[in-house]
Amino acid sequence: MIRLLSHFFGAAAESGRPRAVAASILLLCLAPSGCQNSGAPRTKPAAEPPPPVIFREVTQEVGIDFKHVNGAAGDKYMPETMGSGAAFLDYDNDGNLDILFINGKYWPEHKRTEKPTMKLYRNDGKGRFSDVTEEAGLDVTLYGMGVAVGDYDNDGWDDLYVTGVGESRLFHNTAGAGGVRRFKDVTARSGLQNSGWATSATWIDYNRDGFLDLFVCHYVEWSPEIDRSKSFSLDGVNRSYATPQQYAGQTCRLYRNEKNGRFTDVTRSSGVFNTRSKALGVVLCDFDQDGWPDIIVANDTEPNLLYHNQGNGAFKEVALEVGIAVAETGKAKAGMGIDTGDEQNNGLESIVITNFAGEQLTLYRQDGTGHFLDMAARSGIGNASQYYLGFGVFFFDYDLDGWLDIFVANGHIQDDADLRQTGVAYEEPALLFRNRGQGSYQEVTAVSGEALMRRVVGRAAAWGDYDNDGAPDILMTVNNGAARLLRNENRTGNRWLRLKLEGTRSNRNAIGARVRVHVGNRSLSKTVKSASSYLAQSDRRLLFGLGRAKQADSIEIQWPNGLVQTLGPTPANQTLTVREPGER
Repeated sequence: MIRLLSHFFGAAAESGRPRAVAASILLLCLAPSGCQNSGAPRTKPAAEPPPPVIFREVTQEVGIDFKHVNGAAGDKYMPETMGSGAAFLDYDNDGNLDILFINGKYWPEHKRTEKPTMKLYRNDGKGRFSDVTEEAGLDVTLYGMGVAVGDYDNDGWDDLYVTGVGESRLFHNTAGAGGVRRFKDVTARSGLQNSGWATSATWIDYNRDGFLDLFVCHYVEWSPEIDRSKSFSLDGVNRSYATPQQYAGQTCRLYRNEKNGRFTDVTRSSGVFNTRSKALGVVLCDFDQDGWPDIIVANDTEPNLLYHNQGNGAFKEVALEVGIAVAETGKAKAGMGIDTGDEQNNGLESIVITNFAGEQLTLYRQDGTGHFLDMAARSGIGNASQYYLGFGVFFFDYDLDGWLDIFVANGHIQDDADLRQTGVAYEEPALLFRNRGQGSYQEVTAVSGEALMRRVVGRAAAWGDYDNDGAPDILMTVNNGAARLLRNENRTGNRWLRLKLEGTRSNRNAIGARVRVHVGNRSLSKTVKSASSYLAQSDRRLLFGLGRAKQADSIEIQWPNGLVQTLGPTPANQTLTVREPGER
């Protein structure tokens, strides 16, 4: 994509036309036309004005002062452009979401004495956070990328897998002195010896044995020496960050949990091995609803991947077959972040993917036959995202009306993008799309608070209800900048219901469980997931917006092992913990 931009900018200069005109021509050429989706979404009345919901920045107010370090010192090393991840998690099981930020570091040749570390902030349940990084054992320096939260040994405490450039780490949540929770680095004995450039990761019980396995995205073959050998410049004078096309890809990896604290690399035997992959985002999704969790990977300049779980320990890659591998032009986009959700309330999972500037967001919807169609342009999110370079993305119901909305964190990778007068900026605002309930979205960023309009170099994005008021808040990381926590100040009066699932025969986190909440003539469905978006972990608890309904009429839970549990009428505005029937 950057090569195309360079070509158009150069042509514009030679012809005497403004560069912005050339960029506009290119962006229009890349806009997908969209197709009519034959699946009929559940509808709601025609859209009214945006609801009274404002997102307010509260980062410093609540005690968070994290600043990401990318190590940039003029060498233009590619990892400097990618940012780092973050997670909402309840590491101490007190019912309040804590926050973890992953950090980078300075390159050895720059001889800096500072040693940046990841940061863990504990939520006191009263609206304040305190830095507990050192006491939790996470004052560790590595060039970190993403994080996935999951209880891999089913002991009731969430563990961490942190990905990075050249190394990744597994941290086991243990009891320290005085009952203080402390994370112990158990990478060496776990068998998770990742030495490549790992990006996003997610926990998944792919064989449904009740223990979480681990899927890890890998990006490209990279080292400072390889990077220095790449010569690339957008203006023909100054060195620019190289493009992914200039590097060989790395395969994603799948590790099977052996139930004894160790993992076995089953990448090849499971059918996951693929060196064309340049993976940045991953999400669990049982797209065909056969009860076996599948894996969808967003690739950067390579076709996306959909690993269909065969139920026998192996996967079949079917992305091209079902229509999500490449754009309608037949070419791969520069995929970054990814999420799935039943955004039409028709029981089918849709897929949203962020892409490079000029490529628009991708919104794949199923047509009822298992095939996906890109409905971004027709839904209203395509043109609105045309000039933005998206990274983190997720479905969430920000106004609690029972329809999943979309949030996108944006930010360019070329730090001199503003100087090129192309209409594409380095720092960019976020995007918030309100689901209008008729297959279309309304962009409501500008009317949903000044915090969303603030221009930053956005990267990871996650949602979570840190103050337990029922309204989902937003967490963002900024490349080489200060992290952001945006509080959802929802004044709609809409009600909600939150479910926290605890597996017994299934994995303890119930990752892979599918829940349907019936409210009047509507059926809302969600899946318990580990990490998704881009390098990020959102609140694993399932939050359902109920609109004006005072209760959920019934709840159906399909646990990861196939057991179906049904609950009766359940009053709104509460968090309900549901334990899977039976014992391990």
